[in-house]
Amino acid sequence: MNRLLLLTGLLLCMLSTSCIPHKDTIYLQNKSTTTDSTQVMIEQLKPYRVQINDILNVRIKVLDQENANIFNPVGEASLDASSAERAYFDGFTVDLHGNIRIPSLGKINVLGFTTEEIEAALKKKLLEDQFKETANIFITVKLSGLRFTANGEVGSPGTVTLFQDRVNIFEAIANVGEIPVTGNKKEVQIIRQYPQGQKIHSIDLTDVKVMQSPYYYIQPNDIIYVRPLKQKSLGTGTTAVQTLGTIATVLSLITTTILLFTRL
Repeated sequence: MNRLLLLTGLLLCMLSTSCIPHKDTIYLQNKSTTTDSTQVMIEQLKPYRVQINDILNVRIKVLDQENANIFNPVGEASLDASSAERAYFDGFTVDLHGNIRIPSLGKINVLGFTTEEIEAALKKKLLEDQFKETANIFITVKLSGLRFTANGEVGSPGTVTLFQDRVNIFEAIANVGEIPVTGNKKEVQIIRQYPQGQKIHSIDLTDVKVMQSPYYYIQPNDIIYVRPLKQKSLGTGTTAVQTLGTIATVLSLITTTILLFTRL
């Protein structure tokens, strides 16, 4: 009888520690004590500042557009390239010194500036060196796609380029496949590039307050890493049924082994 109780307790203990709790699989939970279901989440989106290896798309328009063609590079028409590849060939890559090189204007330092600040700087330089106010200069500076990499417990690990101005963490994950049940949604790591180097940040996707995080929106060259839960390394199963089946198999093997040894 005592052995039966001990075995039952052991099984319950293993079930409770080996299964993945339902609450760990749900996104955007309200973990505060409030009962109000209507919430206003303030997004923490700061202007992106250009980093090394970013690719900028610069377009300059004036009244006499022929005079501005030299500033607007267009790749070879016969080049068989995707949108991302075309952006690479036609864009201006920020070098290791934080500069881009524009025809007739030379090197322009853009490191740490927003796209709006770069537009203003280019317009000022063009008015000083190339055009008059009557040319009605119109300049647009955009990132040539938002490129990020996702590794770990995601559906399709790899590098993706999205042609959007902003992308939140959920949109990024949706583009590389859903996080499986064995992925740790509570500690998703974002490796972000800064002028002084890289930093690792951690966010909890199961908490609705993630929308207030400064890392809710990803940035170019971010690396998203989703750790596996310990249940995956244990191999006990993701549900109670799977875990129970694994335990039953192990116990059956142990029992058979004991019986064989007792008969010898």
